[in-house]
Amino acid sequence: MNVSEIMTEEPVSIKEGDFVTRARQLMRDHLLRSLVVVDEENRLVGMLSDQDILRVTSTRSNVTVGGYASQSPTITPDMDIMKAAKLMVQSRQNRVPVVKSTTDRTVVGILSNVDILRNVDVPKNVPNTLQAVMTKKVKSCSPEDKVGTVWGHMLETDFTGIPVVSKKGEPIGMITRRDIIKSGAVRIEVEDERRTRPNDSPKVEKIMSTPAYILSENDSIQSAIEMIIHYDIGRVTIVNEKDKVSGIVDRQDLLESIVNVWPEKPFENRL
Repeated sequence: MNVSEIMTEEPVSIKEGDFVTRARQLMRDHLLRSLVVVDEENRLVGMLSDQDILRVTSTRSNVTVGGYASQSPTITPDMDIMKAAKLMVQSRQNRVPVVKSTTDRTVVGILSNVDILRNVDVPKNVPNTLQAVMTKKVKSCSPEDKVGTVWGHMLETDFTGIPVVSKKGEPIGMITRRDIIKSGAVRIEVEDERRTRPNDSPKVEKIMSTPAYILSENDSIQSAIEMIIHYDIGRVTIVNEKDKVSGIVDRQDLLESIVNVWPEKPFENRL
């Protein structure tokens, strides 16, 4: 199967000279985690992720996206999706632009990790349980915590989502980069540390996503893929036998688990 069979054509993009404020608005309007950045001729410049947006610390309205665009692997329509999946895992990008050819950088589509997960069969030799592939030592937060504090933790750890737990330690939801950008709760209100106003930040409970999507450490990779695709979510909270948070499994973890056991074999269509 080739990339052209599962990619999305005419992706939402932004010009390298457009303002960061417009990028934030496009991400909110289209519920995107990243944007393709192009030049005036629709040639690829790079990708702008929600993480890149959160790192922009200036309040000036004339900050443009060009300087914040990250490099992206070269994916073409005729590329086998196994190879594309490997490049996505290596670059740690959940969405990659598709260009016309290795020499013509005109953007013709976008490929996401969920596009691949939706169209492949899980190999029989993947790990048996989510415990083997989940991200461990995940810090949770309280509904009472300030969004600004959670945002700072996201920047430090590069986590895309943090479980929200009750006073009893039970998972009740998730706060994600998408939630933060969509709400506008963190506009990075300061030019420097002297103007920081942490008390102005809203509480997590105001913008977090509910309900909590939960699986156990002993559930299968297939069950996590099905839950993520069915509910259109980026990650699942994993709990131990005491129903306490023990980790997170996201789309990239799942894709990597498949790539690792199918080093040379092409993906097959899902029946």
